[in-house]
Amino acid sequence: MTTIFGVPTMALFGQILIGLINGSFYALLSLGLAVIFGMLNIINFAHGALYMLGAVTAYLLLNYAGIGYWPSLIIAPIVVGCIGIVIERVFLQWLYKLDHLYGLLLTFGLALIIEGVSRHYLGSAGLPYTLPQSLAGGHNLGFMFLPNYRAWVIAVSLVVCFGTWFVIERTKLGAYLRAATENPSLVRAFGINVPRMITLTYGFGVALAAFGGVMAAPIYNVSPNMGSELIIVVFAVVVIGGMGSILGAIVTGFGLGIIEGLTKVFFPEASATVIFVIMAIVLLVRPAGLFGRGT
Repeated sequence: MTTIFGVPTMALFGQILIGLINGSFYALLSLGLAVIFGMLNIINFAHGALYMLGAVTAYLLLNYAGIGYWPSLIIAPIVVGCIGIVIERVFLQWLYKLDHLYGLLLTFGLALIIEGVSRHYLGSAGLPYTLPQSLAGGHNLGFMFLPNYRAWVIAVSLVVCFGTWFVIERTKLGAYLRAATENPSLVRAFGINVPRMITLTYGFGVALAAFGGVMAAPIYNVSPNMGSELIIVVFAVVVIGGMGSILGAIVTGFGLGIIEGLTKVFFPEASATVIFVIMAIVLLVRPAGLFGRGT
């Protein structure tokens, strides 16, 4: 049996694959958080619950409307994004000029409500979600077996993440979004409705989380706790990458997923804490994060 550093090759590459999959969800969720914080200055603690809501919406569409995975991948993020727009208009728009703590506490309360309602109607146990037939099976690469669905998750996450980065950092729309957070009066002078832009930005960030939830459903099943189990790690990813940094959220999300996977091979006892150890070190050395800008 072929080994690398004394570890069987299939086990090593298998953990790297798991790390890339986890990193895909870390990147998608931290990207949504970074967009919301960077554009709206809100620490959105409800992000994990809305990620879970995306998976729940896909589950309900499948079991009560007969709508499968592919349509749900579009419908569920739109539905949850609309819920996010309502949340922004009803609650968050009043908090933009207040301390970050108010937004964090409000969104934390909303997360508890969403999770509580889901737990009441769906129970606490995970509910299975059918893998799409077109992505069933996999390919034997010789050194490991690569499931088609896992490969799809990694590929589409990369496309969505870097596509979002390109729009925000390299297009005129992204320039308007960034300018609206720095100088909204100037942007209004160009005839742009800044409050509407902010609302749609929050809805888009929430839709990214829901999109990740739909993709996670066939892998992790649908559970009311799936968001709360992930959100603390995702916040650590955002802090390490730099609050509000789009590129930092993407690179750090995938990178920490791989590091976590490799830790499970070489030092399993530390796999649950390695991300938080890295966060502590980064905060000591560079408090603004790896890609963040110092104040």
